[in-house]
Amino acid sequence: MHVVRRGLNTSSLRVAWTKGGATAFDQAYLQHLLEFDNHDTRDKFRQQMVDNKTMVPRYNVRLEEEREVALQRLKVFCDNKYISVFDFNHNPLKIFTAHELASIIDPAMCTKMTVQFNLFGGTVLKLGTERHHGVLSGVDTLDDVGCFGLTELGYGNNAVEMETTAVYDKETDSITINSPSALSQKYWITNGAIHAHHCVVFAQLMVDGVNNGIHAVLVPIRDKSLRQLPGITIQDMGHKIGLNGVDNAKLSFDNVKVPRVNLLNRYSDISEAGEFTSSIKSGRKRFLTVADQLLSGRLCIASGSISGTKSTLAVAVKYAATRLCVGPTGKSDAAILSYQLQQNAITPLVARTIALNVALNYCKHRWATQPNDGSQHAQIVTMCCVMKPLVTWNLERVASVCRERSGGQGYLSCNRFGAALESAHAGITAEGDNAVLMQKVTKERLTQFAKGPKPPKQPEGSDIKSLAYLHYLLEQREFLLNIQLGMAMQKVFTDKEAMFKLWMNEKSDQIQLAALAYGERLTSQVLNESLSNSEVQSKVGDLMQLVYRLYLLDCVTSNLDFYLLNKILTIEQGAVLKNARVQAIRQLSPDLLNIVNSFGIPDQLLFAPIANDWVKYNQGDNQGEIDKVPYM
Repeated sequence: MHVVRRGLNTSSLRVAWTKGGATAFDQAYLQHLLEFDNHDTRDKFRQQMVDNKTMVPRYNVRLEEEREVALQRLKVFCDNKYISVFDFNHNPLKIFTAHELASIIDPAMCTKMTVQFNLFGGTVLKLGTERHHGVLSGVDTLDDVGCFGLTELGYGNNAVEMETTAVYDKETDSITINSPSALSQKYWITNGAIHAHHCVVFAQLMVDGVNNGIHAVLVPIRDKSLRQLPGITIQDMGHKIGLNGVDNAKLSFDNVKVPRVNLLNRYSDISEAGEFTSSIKSGRKRFLTVADQLLSGRLCIASGSISGTKSTLAVAVKYAATRLCVGPTGKSDAAILSYQLQQNAITPLVARTIALNVALNYCKHRWATQPNDGSQHAQIVTMCCVMKPLVTWNLERVASVCRERSGGQGYLSCNRFGAALESAHAGITAEGDNAVLMQKVTKERLTQFAKGPKPPKQPEGSDIKSLAYLHYLLEQREFLLNIQLGMAMQKVFTDKEAMFKLWMNEKSDQIQLAALAYGERLTSQVLNESLSNSEVQSKVGDLMQLVYRLYLLDCVTSNLDFYLLNKILTIEQGAVLKNARVQAIRQLSPDLLNIVNSFGIPDQLLFAPIANDWVKYNQGDNQGEIDKVPYM
């Protein structure tokens, strides 16, 4: 129990807690390890944004003001060159770095950034050619704001069946964009309600009466004065449960004509003679190619979410180290962070977050450095599709648990847990519903298993608490889930209707669990490989061993029912591992404050009174805002 002298201020209480850390580690190196890349940009951001008044959150504001503030913040990012659409060519990891930094400030601004630079700008850059690239300099300055018209009211995860049409007319050498029904409205279109000049519209491309599948067309929707253009209906979707700085819209098109050259033609084109050609023969592959920017979008969302998770944990831990409650003396001289209740709730989340951070860095690096021949693309797609769900679900859990463990203070908007929860739910749904992505992951993994499943090799020795054995348990879970699913699918392989029924109505839980098992095993593998690095070992090795052990124990004990039902573990072994988890939490908990300090987020940019001097904050009439009274 961490007992302190009463009367200390919040700063002194935090110092007292950090001195109680049980593990010596290089905090600057841990920050370097987790941040992974573009360290100069991150340092510049911390220096420049600490005193930038535009970035300070405000809560009791009108919807219109909230949206303009989000745009102003994005303009600050653009002016400081934290992001450029051309980073996709020269420094693709910087795209993800910018999302990490933006999420610290404002998840709504981060969402607008994702659409402007990844979905809109990235699509024009990668699917367009020189005739379209004139708009890209305006993307970087926000002189040309864009949106991404893929999702329709009736077509989200089944977007390949969308109704919007793009019909080529040879006589006028133009393409007519049309929304034939209410279900064909482009829906949830970020930037569309207020700020966008352009939309990349996805539609069924019709040439000479032949449907050539989904293609992307650059369509102007407003002029430079933001006046709506003829034939285009834009409806504001209004107030949402969160991220109200994002101006979402419904868009529909009433036979809007654009020049033939507005077709983004990197892979498919219509000649001046009106002939359609494509380097991609399959309609399905064309759709996957034109929607490929969703893949980097998933990494953008995961990057913003991992940063939001670290911010949320930092706020909760910094508060828990200073909130005194009843100690062994009967007086309020014990920080609630010393309570087992608090540690059991928060410490495993810290370990999981660090593990996911390292794994996400690995996936981003693989995506950014993959060979042009496409030989690794399928594997990288599967990694990206599992990381977004794992990271966003983790943010949701962290936000909810930390809100609860911070008591009434956690319910104040100014302490930021609400913003984290809003961000998590947006990330869970955007760029592919998490559960649907997990179906895709399992489908791809089953394909790999079918080529020749190899059971994992049990490590030597009988210590089930060893890192090697715990990792083996994750491998065994993934292997068995895939084998069991594969055997069930094989029985109905020749019956399409029975296959659909099995996949969609009978094995849904197992499909989700198999994808989760893959993601958790992948994370363990990457973390283990990281620990083999000599510099990691020398500077943060002891700490990372504790983190890794707790991550593994948490994964295994959270799935004890599986291990017991499949006779992989006995009841007695399960009890041993549950006790080991308790011990691992106890070992790591004294280091929590030093760990969150290593996340590299200045106190000023946490924007949360409870992460700073919450006593000072409450000495005046603050009205729930942080610009009313001092709190540092």
